[in-house]
This record gives sequence, C-alpha cells and structure tokens, in this order.
Amino acid sequence: MSLRPAAPLLAPSLLSADFTRLGEELRMIESAGARVVHVDVMDGRFVPNITIGLPVVEGLRKATALPLDCHLMILEPLRYAADFVKAGADWVSIHQEADPHLHRTLAAIRQAGGKAGVVLNPGTPIETLVDLVGDFDFVLLMSVNPGFGGQSFIPRVLDKVKRLNALRAARGVPFFIQVDGGVSLKNAAELVRAGADCLVAGNAVFKAEDPKAAVAALLREMGAGRQA
Repeated sequence: MSLRPAAPLLAPSLLSADFTRLGEELRMIESAGARVVHVDVMDGRFVPNITIGLPVVEGLRKATALPLDCHLMILEPLRYAADFVKAGADWVSIHQEADPHLHRTLAAIRQAGGKAGVVLNPGTPIETLVDLVGDFDFVLLMSVNPGFGGQSFIPRVLDKVKRLNALRAARGVPFFIQVDGGVSLKNAAELVRAGADCLVAGNAVFKAEDPKAAVAALLREMGAGRQA
C-alpha cells in the first residue's frame, strides 16, 4: 500500500504562528484546508534556536484532530523520539546528521505507533539514505538551513527532490517526500511537479495578509503541480 497521499499535502508550520493564539491558529488552518500541522522542535544545540517540547505537543494534541508532524531538530533524538509519539505526534522526523544510530531511532518511532521520517540538511546528499530505504515512511528535505523561519529557498534543493523521487521509483518503495523552507507560491507547483508530496510553509501562511487565502492559493498551486 502506497504511503504517498492521493493529493499533495500542505503542512503549515507553527513556528511562524502566534504562540499566544495557537488554538485559534490551528482552527484557522484546518478550516482553510490544511491537513497536517508541522511542529518544529529545536534544542539550541543541534540548531541555534530553542522552541517547544513535549508539554506543548500534548497541548496541541488536545486542540486538534489534524496529524501532528513533529520535526526534531535535536541531538540524541533516540532519547526523545518515541516520547513525542506518546505525547500525540503522528509523524516524527529526525536528522540524519544528528543520529549515528538512525536505523534504531526510526524503528523506535514506528514501534511507538508513529510514521518515521529522515531529515536531510541542504548539504547532505540523498545517497546517505540508500541503505535505509524501507526503514522510513518519509523523507524531509530542508530547503533552508534549519533553525529559523523566514529564510529564502535554496534553489538546488529542487534537484534533490527529483533525485529522491528517482530513487523512490528505482527501489519501488512508496515513501513520501516533504520539503521545508522558503516554500511559497513561486515554487510550490514546481516542487510538487518534481516529486514532493507534502510542503511545509510557515511565513507564507501565518505572515500573509489573509492566511486562509494563502492556504487556498498554495493548495491550488500544489494541485496544478501534481496534475502536470
């Protein structure tokens, strides 16, 4: 059974949301048509920023029925990955660069009941995943250097999406491809056309003059990319 969604998914990133109004922000993106919520967890060690942890994920779980997509930008992810599933995360992704025992951590996420993802920084080649195909449910390609929202898209990541899509086809394993960083109306269709199944968008949604309209516009572009 394919893990790829029938239609491309938009995952608004709460990193760009108003943290004093998270419940309202969740209801807004859900009513706008988003089907996933992206949650950035940063430890101030793997990346130069600190965001949220398990208690906030537990609170988010109570506030929405949407899948919670927790992106762990932390060192020693094995210590915490399964706990995020227990706290309510549906998807948990960990950085290839942060974990010398990636296979073990991916297995722990799956055993806890979550979808397990691998994240690659812009400078990390997709070839590092060849021997793990089948052990993860999705790959998150960073199209900015992780740690802060509002950065500009790194164009060469588009080629990584194409190469990862080719690897997926060659190996016949239907993991899905996610892209995070600088996603906008300018590149959404092209990313989906290249093979992306889920796009993470922060500022493009929450900093827009009309966030609900921004979600609708991004979904239209993504749909056009899939049809092409």
